[in-house]
Amino acid sequence: MSDDMIRTIEWHNGEKINGPFSDTEMDRRQALLRQHMGLHDIDACLFTSMHNIGYFSGFIYCYFGRKYGFVVDQTSATSISAGIDGGQPHRMTHGTNITYTDWRRDNFWFAVQNLTKGTKRLGVEFDHMTLEIKAQLETALPGVELVDVGVDTMWMRTIKSEEEIAHITIGANVADIGGAAAAEAVGAGVPEHEVALACTNAMVREIASRFDFVELMDTWTWFQSGINTDGAHNPVTNKLIEAGDILSLNAFPMIFGYYTALERTMFCEHASDEHLRLWQINVDVHEAGLKLIKPGARCMDIAVELNEMYREHDLLQYRSFGYGHSFGVLSHYYGREAGVELREDIKTELQPGMVVSMEPMIMIPEGQPGAGGYREHDILVVRADSVTNITAYPYGPEYNILTS
Repeated sequence: MSDDMIRTIEWHNGEKINGPFSDTEMDRRQALLRQHMGLHDIDACLFTSMHNIGYFSGFIYCYFGRKYGFVVDQTSATSISAGIDGGQPHRMTHGTNITYTDWRRDNFWFAVQNLTKGTKRLGVEFDHMTLEIKAQLETALPGVELVDVGVDTMWMRTIKSEEEIAHITIGANVADIGGAAAAEAVGAGVPEHEVALACTNAMVREIASRFDFVELMDTWTWFQSGINTDGAHNPVTNKLIEAGDILSLNAFPMIFGYYTALERTMFCEHASDEHLRLWQINVDVHEAGLKLIKPGARCMDIAVELNEMYREHDLLQYRSFGYGHSFGVLSHYYGREAGVELREDIKTELQPGMVVSMEPMIMIPEGQPGAGGYREHDILVVRADSVTNITAYPYGPEYNILTS
């Protein structure tokens, strides 16, 4: 490598951009992290996940086979990005930024070395670190002790600030608008993907109208019909909707790394008596679940109580996943606040500032009366003395049997 082939550069192109959160909010997050570091004798943290880099810096990276990081110590916070991104990481980072070049494969680690000089204990995310990355990090920083901060930062993220709650509420509003666009597009003979496109386009346009500046990426829709409704995360296809089909709408706005969701059971034109019976049972479970979400309630107790409702109708064996989860910096390809999931094995008590979904689902196998997947999904904000449902789109047979 010639001497003029630089390894890192400060590619600070343009001015900082105001993201959705104030400097005060971003300072609060970093201060909370530094407090944790001080209590546990951690000299610096190296984050590599999209969700933690996004949460603590405001920058959501595009992976595309390259490494990204965010190094925080007691006095500085620096994102590490690839040259292919230009100055965008600098503009979005609450802190400073260093760019590494492609000229050598270890240039990312060269940047890490320079940002962690003198570090004896380094906080990293064990749940995001592959064996390969761990080996490369240990080679780059010999003798440095690696300390897991993945779980602790997850707990930090579970309690939302007022700014975060306001931001998540915008996402829920956008999802409602997407739901209306999807319902308008449904009709016999219409392909699933056309309904999904109508929903996504409506959400993207609404997000663009809500902010002076916003990065428009990753908003998506899963819209399923018939047998395709059996899985909550089944992809959109070009299958044609048929009259009498059970439908599943999944509208997912993504705004500055924050995912929200609207999920609804629908039918095209009409529903059989057995479909209506099963749908109403699932709606009843959903409504009961909404009432169970409150401060102090344990995730596992909510799940156990709702299980009894399904058991009474001999439907528990058709339940396919937990009853809800935490919302915040996450998406279908990054992030998870696994400590707040409404499942039988989660003992967490709901606390003020948590934002969780209620989303019961049952799946009746093909060939049986009422076959298909049934799921309703609302997002709730837990406060000290109240719970607010920020999802407004209606659910149930009265509203969601869709006719052209």
